[in-house]
Amino acid sequence: MSKYKGYLIDLDGTVYRGRERIPAAKRFIERLQASQTDFLLVTNNTTKSPEDVAENLANNHDIHVSPANVYTAALATADYVNDLAGDGEKTMYVIGELGLKGAMLEKGFKFNEHDPRFVIVGLDYDATYHKFEMATLAIKRGAKFIGTNADTNLPNERGLVPGAGSVIAMVERATQQKATYVGKPETIIMQKAIDRIGLDKSDCVMVGDNYMTDISAAINFEMDSLLVYTGVSTPELVAQQTIKPTNEINSLDEWDLDNGVAK
Repeated sequence: MSKYKGYLIDLDGTVYRGRERIPAAKRFIERLQASQTDFLLVTNNTTKSPEDVAENLANNHDIHVSPANVYTAALATADYVNDLAGDGEKTMYVIGELGLKGAMLEKGFKFNEHDPRFVIVGLDYDATYHKFEMATLAIKRGAKFIGTNADTNLPNERGLVPGAGSVIAMVERATQQKATYVGKPETIIMQKAIDRIGLDKSDCVMVGDNYMTDISAAINFEMDSLLVYTGVSTPELVAQQTIKPTNEINSLDEWDLDNGVAK
C-alpha cells in the first residue's frame, strides 16, 4: 500500500471519547501535521461551527487544528443545498442549531417560514410543535426535504439521547416523505469532503471507530477505510460484516503514515 495523501478523520470515538482524551489520536494528528499530510476532521455534528470544534479540541484535548481542518455535516449540507439551488431562489426553513443555520446563511440562504424552497432538518435542542408544523406544511407544498444525518441517538454524560435522525423521523412521519440525507454513512458528505480537501478519493482514507457510519460511508463511496477500535465498533461486530474495512488497528499509534499500513 502506498502512502495516503489525505485523511478524513471522524471525531467522537476516534479523536476523543466525549470529554475523555485519546492520547494516541493527539499524537496521530501531530504526526500528520509534522509530515504536512492533508487531513479533514469529518463529523456528523451540526450544532457547532468549525471554530467551536477547533476550540473544543484545543481547550479540552490539547489538539491544535485550524477551523479549516474541520468539516461538519452542517457545512456539507450547506454545500449540497447550495449546489441544488443553483441560480434559483435561496430560501429555507431550518429545524436545527446555530451550526447549521450559520452554515446556510453563509451560503446566502434566507429564512422563509411559509413557502421556502428547501426544508433542512437537523438536531435541534429546542424543537417545538410549531417548528414541526411549519416544516411539514412547507414540504407538503413542495419544498425539498433535506436531513443532515441519520444518527438516531448520540451519547452524552446522561446516556444515549435523541439525535438528528430522531428529529428528522418525526418530519418524515408527518409528511410521508423520506429526507435526502447528507451525513455519514451517505456519500454526499464524503464527496463534499473530498472536494474540500482537493484530492482524488483513491489517494485518501477514511479513519473512524464506527463501522455503521464512518466505515460504511467509505465503503458506499468506494474509498479505503481505517477502523480504529477506540470507540463504538468491536472486532466481533466487524467480523460479522460482509465487507471488511481496508485496515483495522487497535490504536492510531499502530499506523505507519509513511507506508499507509499498520506497523
